[in-house]
Amino acid sequence: HRRFDYRPKTDPYCQARYTFCPTGSAIPVMKEEDVIEVYRLQAPVWEFKYGDLLGHLKIMHDAVGFKSSLMGKNYTMEWYELFQLGNCTFPHLRPGMDAPFWCNQGAACFFEGIDDAHWKENGTLAHVTTISGTMFNEMAKWVKYDNETGIYYETWTVQASPDKQSIVWFDSYECSKFILRTYQKLADLGAVFKKIQTNYTSIILFSGEPIYLGNETSIFGPLGNKTVGAAIRDFYYPFRPHRTVREFFVDLLKIIDRVILNREFYLFYNLEYWFLPMKFPYLKIIYEEVPLPVGSKASFGV
Repeated sequence: HRRFDYRPKTDPYCQARYTFCPTGSAIPVMKEEDVIEVYRLQAPVWEFKYGDLLGHLKIMHDAVGFKSSLMGKNYTMEWYELFQLGNCTFPHLRPGMDAPFWCNQGAACFFEGIDDAHWKENGTLAHVTTISGTMFNEMAKWVKYDNETGIYYETWTVQASPDKQSIVWFDSYECSKFILRTYQKLADLGAVFKKIQTNYTSIILFSGEPIYLGNETSIFGPLGNKTVGAAIRDFYYPFRPHRTVREFFVDLLKIIDRVILNREFYLFYNLEYWFLPMKFPYLKIIYEEVPLPVGSKASFGV
């Protein structure tokens, strides 16, 4: 996943149904001698609206919690889409614009408090390590760097097969990856994690070797490839928001026809388009263990 030099301003066209990070605050500077407990937080995606529904499918959202002993305060930190998951996964096809329009930024959110009921009811709230105020402050510097350079949400992991040793063509970049990076940073700073099982959700597409198609300019610009551009727009059209149930099912059949029967998928990754020759089993949601990290002497710096 590519890192960028800065975060661009979001376009006013991109609108969120639910405000991003509504109670967000700056990360505080902790006293060096503070003792801070770190918690693993996990709950079903959109639990506030659908309860445990997506939990049954193991589609989970991850966050990390902190409890300061000196300040007596709790904090939550997470990373998610600025404009909800649908906008990060599929683009808008706007009238008068040839290129699909993406609202796919993701960012970190930090706020005071841990909603115990939210995480405990259908998910996880577990103590995983304890750190010093100095380690927390170093982590905060890293979060700023990570947030300013890793700016685009990516829903899909793309693999060659379901085998554990399979080639990973593209890796996802979402909430759980941020939490894994945060844990690794803390481990590199000296945190010692408990030996408990930690599982995370991945949504995987299965594909043969991807074919590079180009970027927005080379495909949709004045000298672009109109045939490829039309194929990309045609592919994304059935994924648009639907106004009626009938419209939804008609387009669902089109999606099945393209992705499963014709084995086609167009992926937008690092501002470039790729064609994926799809393979059985096409798509899979997995909930697998990723162990908590072990620290290394060589810290990846800011």
